[in-house]
Amino acid sequence: MSSPPIHLLDYGAGNILSVKNALSASGFPNIVSITDPSQITSLIGTSNPVLVFPGVGNFAGAMSALTAGGYVGPLKAYIASGAAFLGVCLGMQTLFSSSAECPGVAGLGVVPGTVDKFEPGPGCPVPCIGWNTCQALDAGSPILPESDARRYFVHSYYCPLTPENEEWALTTTTYGGKRYISSVAKGNVFATQFHPEKSGPEGIAVLSRFLSLATEGAIPPRGPRYDVREKVEGAPVRNLGLPASLAARYYSNGIDEIAFLNITSFRTNVLSDLPLLDLLEAASKTVFVPLTVGGGIREIRGEGGEVLATAAAVADRYFRVGADKVSIGSDAVGAVEKLRGMGGQKDGSSSIEQIAHMYGVQAVVVSVDPKKVYLDSPEEEAAAAAKGHTVLDEAGRKCWYQCTVSGGRATRDLDAIALAKGVEELGCGELMVNCIDNDGQGQGFDHLLLGAVCAAVSIPVIASSGAGNAQHFVDVFEATGCSAALAAGIFHRGEVGIDEVKAKMKEKGIVVRGRA
Repeated sequence: MSSPPIHLLDYGAGNILSVKNALSASGFPNIVSITDPSQITSLIGTSNPVLVFPGVGNFAGAMSALTAGGYVGPLKAYIASGAAFLGVCLGMQTLFSSSAECPGVAGLGVVPGTVDKFEPGPGCPVPCIGWNTCQALDAGSPILPESDARRYFVHSYYCPLTPENEEWALTTTTYGGKRYISSVAKGNVFATQFHPEKSGPEGIAVLSRFLSLATEGAIPPRGPRYDVREKVEGAPVRNLGLPASLAARYYSNGIDEIAFLNITSFRTNVLSDLPLLDLLEAASKTVFVPLTVGGGIREIRGEGGEVLATAAAVADRYFRVGADKVSIGSDAVGAVEKLRGMGGQKDGSSSIEQIAHMYGVQAVVVSVDPKKVYLDSPEEEAAAAAKGHTVLDEAGRKCWYQCTVSGGRATRDLDAIALAKGVEELGCGELMVNCIDNDGQGQGFDHLLLGAVCAAVSIPVIASSGAGNAQHFVDVFEATGCSAALAAGIFHRGEVGIDEVKAKMKEKGIVVRGRA
């Protein structure tokens, strides 16, 4: 039985023979050369066609040849029809709107964005020539499953990752400090900045996987995904990577525990949050330390108020795919408000009680997310105390810590110390204490808050929010009774190493009860 035809665009430029040989080696020797735009038009509507756009050369030269040959319109129509398209190197760049290589020359405009030029510098000669890895933005891509495989690149221009084109990005690669798109995938379009035809056996495997799926009409749709993002005031949002990939890196670097906290899931039904379930399952296959998941874990009710799933059932979904603990945030605030309204009488209805009853208190973490409220007069201080808020002294200035909900977007008239005591009473086994004012500041943990919480409860307390260097971990253990300390941004950005933190703690005589 002959192999399905693969149509190779021969518009007068590109490394046609190399790509043709690689397609044949990948198991698809039936290659049809496209030398006239009418051939592209005739493919639209046929059964599972595949068009390959090879690419070596200049953006302006390629677009000039495509325009002069009458290929631009048929190419756009072909891609818009949903037929399978594979672009290689320049074949990917021409999908973008334009290129700094030739200002004023329009690309195909399929993918938003302008192709930019690498700036040469130390460790960054231009052109970029050599082997590099691709960091997956989707877990378990059937086309590019090997995130650590090295692939061959040769290019002077790169495609920046932007909010406008991130839905297209399948992988990114870093060169000379620039993180750029190294492959795109959307619908039946797949294109790579690297050269699969020159990337050895792995490159041939990439071609084989895509062509097999494409010719069978079986390219799976890309669903929603989770990534780790950082928002800095006055700067664009930075995508720092795929959570499962980051977790694997931290595990290899000696981390003791990992927490996945989805700060947007208060808006969603986490029972059907398949991407979060998928990333937990993926992480648990390679990460063998305790995993905590948090965000929106609560009882799920329908529009009529009927119970669709108990909190224990929701937690069970996450335990079954690898979670060891669940973290409860906003729902814990409501539970303590109810507990106080009932005069301290428990009725077993809270998420904390349900989950602790079935899985044990050690499985329940409560995330305490307060913001500091300063009291600028004796009257304000008296009013706060009258409401039962714990008033603290910060270098002569009085304050209390107000609880927030919905990812910090709303406040409640409940203080963090009361919350900590209440959730311990309900059956929480561990507290993760954040301070919104310190979050992302890199100035150290909030010792005033943490010390007060540790003094109020007997369960372990995890310090969170504010770490900027290894010394901050030493400081918080020396100044408070915390059992653990957590950081995110400094590890995501590679500013501080996990080994550096542990070494600093040992140097100061602080016993590390983790892996090392």
